[in-house]
Amino acid sequence: MKKILILSAFLFSFAKTDAQTSGIDAILRQIETNNKELQANAQLISSQKLENKADNNLPDPTLSYAHLWDSRNSSETVGELVVAQSFDFPTLYASRRKTNRLKTNALDAQATAFRQQILLQAKETCLDIIMLQRQQALLDERLKNAEELSILYAKRLETGDANILETNKINLELLNVRTESRLNRTTLNNKLKELIALNGDQPLTPGRPLPDTTPGAEVLGLTEYPTVPLPEDFRPLMDELLTADPALQSLQGESSAARKQISTSKQGWLPKLELGYRRNTESGHPLNGVVVGFSFPLFENRHKVKIARAQAVNLEYQKENATLQTGSALWQLYEEARSLHTSMEEYKRTFRQQQDLALLKQALTGGQISMIEYFVEVSVVYQSQNNLLQLENQYQKAMAKIYKSRL
Repeated sequence: MKKILILSAFLFSFAKTDAQTSGIDAILRQIETNNKELQANAQLISSQKLENKADNNLPDPTLSYAHLWDSRNSSETVGELVVAQSFDFPTLYASRRKTNRLKTNALDAQATAFRQQILLQAKETCLDIIMLQRQQALLDERLKNAEELSILYAKRLETGDANILETNKINLELLNVRTESRLNRTTLNNKLKELIALNGDQPLTPGRPLPDTTPGAEVLGLTEYPTVPLPEDFRPLMDELLTADPALQSLQGESSAARKQISTSKQGWLPKLELGYRRNTESGHPLNGVVVGFSFPLFENRHKVKIARAQAVNLEYQKENATLQTGSALWQLYEEARSLHTSMEEYKRTFRQQQDLALLKQALTGGQISMIEYFVEVSVVYQSQNNLLQLENQYQKAMAKIYKSRL
C-alpha cells in the first residue's frame, strides 16, 4: 500500500510538471506555425538561396544573322547565321556550387536563429502571463480581505466601536487594492492579446475558437512555471550552448563560404569559353562550321582575390567577436539566475517560518493589535510575496534566454 501511494504521488508530480511544460510548449508550436514574421522570413531565406543559385547560371545564348549583298550585283548575296553559347571555365561552376552550399547552410542557421528569437519573445510573454496571473490571485486575496474589513469597520463605526480614522484608512486600502487589481488585469489581458498577435491573430485554443474573446491563462495552461533547475557547473553547459547557437553557426557558415570564395576568385583568371555553330550561305554554295572563342580576363578579375581575402578575414574576426560576446552574455545570465535563485530560496524559507495572514486578521478583529500595526505587518507580507513573484519571473526569463538554442 505504501509503494502504491509513493508511485501515485510520483505520477501526480510528473503529470503536473508535464502539464506546466506542455502548456508553454503547445503555444510555442502554434506560434512557430502561424507567426507572420516567421512566414515572411522563410520566404526571404528562400529567395536568398535562389539568388545564390542564380549567380551560377550560364549566360544567355546568342543568335545573330547577317545578310550581305553585292553593291554592283544585287543578285549576289551572302547570309551568315551564328548561334553561340559562352560560359566560364568548367571548374569555376563547381567551385561556385560548393560556395553556394556553404552559404545555404549559413542561411538555414540564420532562419533558425530568427525562429528562436521569435519563440523566446513568445515564451517570455507566457512567463509574464503566469506572473500576472499569480499577482492577480494575490490582489484578489487582498481585495477580499479589504472588503471584509471595510464592511466590518463600517458596522463598528455605527456602533461606536471604531473611529472614523480607522474606517477611512481601510477604505483607502480598499481603493488602492481595487486600482492595482484593475491595472494588473488590464496588463494581463494585453499580454494575452500580444500572445495571440504572435500567433498570427489565430486562436490559441484549436477546435474551440472564440470570436472576439481572449482566452484566459487557465484555458491556455499558463498557471504554473516549468521546472528549470539551476546548473551546478555551468562551464560544460556553456560549451554545449555555444556549439548549438545558430547565430554562431551562421557566422561559421559565412566564414567558410568566404574562405571558399578566395579559391573561386582565383579561378576567375581562367579564360572564358565560347562554342557555337556558324553557317555562311553564298549564292548556291552554303558553308557550315563551328565557332570556338576564348576571352582572357585581363581586367575583369582584377583585385577580386584581394577583396575575397579581406572579406574572409573580416568574417573570421566577426565570428570570434560574436563567440566572445555570446559566451560573456551566457555567463552574465547564469550569474543573474544564480543570484535570483538564492533570493528566491531565502524568501521561501522566510515565508515557511512566518505567521499566517489569517492570524493577523483574527488579531485585528479581536482587538489584540491596532489597525496601524495590522497594516504595517500586512504591507510587508504582501510586498514580500510580490517580490517573490518578480524574482521567479526574472529567474524563469534568465533561464529561458540561457536555453534559447533549445527552443
